[in-house]
Amino acid sequence: MPVLRKIVVQNFRNIELQELDFSAKLNCITGGNGEGKTNLLDAIWYLSMTKSAFTPDRLNIRYGAPSFAISGTYDLSSGLSTRIAIQMDAEKKIRRDDKPYARRSEHIGLLPVVMVSPSDVTMVSESGDERRRFANSVISQMDREYLDAVQQYNRLLSQRNSLLRSGSPDEGLLDVMDEKLSPLAERISAGREAFAKGIAPLVKDFYERISGGRETVSVRYRTQLEKASFKDLMAENRQRDLALGFTFAGVQRDDFAFEMNGHAIRNCGSQGQQKSFLVALKFAQYGIMKERSGVAPILLLDDLFDKLDMGRVQNLLQTVAGEDFGQIFLSDSNKLRVNSIVDSITEDRSYFEAAGGVFTRL
Repeated sequence: MPVLRKIVVQNFRNIELQELDFSAKLNCITGGNGEGKTNLLDAIWYLSMTKSAFTPDRLNIRYGAPSFAISGTYDLSSGLSTRIAIQMDAEKKIRRDDKPYARRSEHIGLLPVVMVSPSDVTMVSESGDERRRFANSVISQMDREYLDAVQQYNRLLSQRNSLLRSGSPDEGLLDVMDEKLSPLAERISAGREAFAKGIAPLVKDFYERISGGRETVSVRYRTQLEKASFKDLMAENRQRDLALGFTFAGVQRDDFAFEMNGHAIRNCGSQGQQKSFLVALKFAQYGIMKERSGVAPILLLDDLFDKLDMGRVQNLLQTVAGEDFGQIFLSDSNKLRVNSIVDSITEDRSYFEAAGGVFTRL
């Protein structure tokens, strides 16, 4: 499993300059709201995914600074050590051991990561964009061909939409684009279907353990390709596309159904039930990534205990303590709560306190 031994963060959000060494097991960051806890976890995420979990690149540059830089030194499961460095100024530069990557996709999957964050609620409360983004992020870390297919599909789809907006598109050229898009769409749909089927029983199991078995949850994949091939969908919607000026159908409109007791969880679940479901979803993500790659991802737990009653918190702690997790980063505003929780889980831990983007090891 990858272990982040050291991180250097410069001008990232409210962090001016920090160099921190971490425990290989559990690292706890406490502090009030707005002090930088989430920013540090996002910097760790950035080193794995080469982008923020929350905001566009330019918005991550500290106010008044020309650029930001993040570097991390990792111990890999192979026994080797590697250093990842990312700098964002006029353009983004990503290097491994001082050698630049030719493509960002070459890096994705090297340092698998899972984050549980309060922003996850958008996967329940908002449109399918967030659920598709989540699925793409997870599958791409395990399957580089899937990532390539998504990138190619999005690029061609953007070109197709530009052609449709041109006013008098060449339908022969649309046919050529649809021919190129078809195998990519089929590949993406198959990857998402396999992912949903693989993760669904794990989500159900984790949710039962967190909730005490009070409700039953499920995950299903919904795609237009269930009823027709991609080529047929494009042909059926050609006139609509021409009238609207964009591509109406396709895997860019797929969705995932998150349900509790047979109903959409966003309609019937309380805040605590929704949070429990999202934690179960992310723990299931962790499990499936670990099983398929044989490598335990880094686990980022941001404000984990918010909106959970003490019963669910206790069940969650037992789950974390009982699972064979790798390196964990846990943030919380309640220092006493975290200390009592962490001390019961492991002796291999480090504590940090955040204040104004400065992190002090306790």
